[in-house]
Amino acid sequence: MSKKDLIEAVAVKTEMTREKAGVAVDAVIAHIEDSMKKGEEVRIPGFGTFKVAQRAARKARNPQTGVEMQLKASRVPKFTASKTLKELLN
Repeated sequence: MSKKDLIEAVAVKTEMTREKAGVAVDAVIAHIEDSMKKGEEVRIPGFGTFKVAQRAARKARNPQTGVEMQLKASRVPKFTASKTLKELLN
């Protein structure tokens, strides 16, 4: 599903115009991004949790050349599905 498809689905479910549904979807995504930039978790009951995890600095190898390089520590997004969502899929 693309963002365009998501906006269309929200518009149909809520009987909003596509423009208003697009604004709503963009607002939700922006809020999740802003919260994660601050290092906060975003929990959506029945769906899952968006978290920020720390990835330690590590050595990696370029698979084409075999050259070893050092990767810096970084923050990465993580998503954990809720029990409800997992049960829905199985």
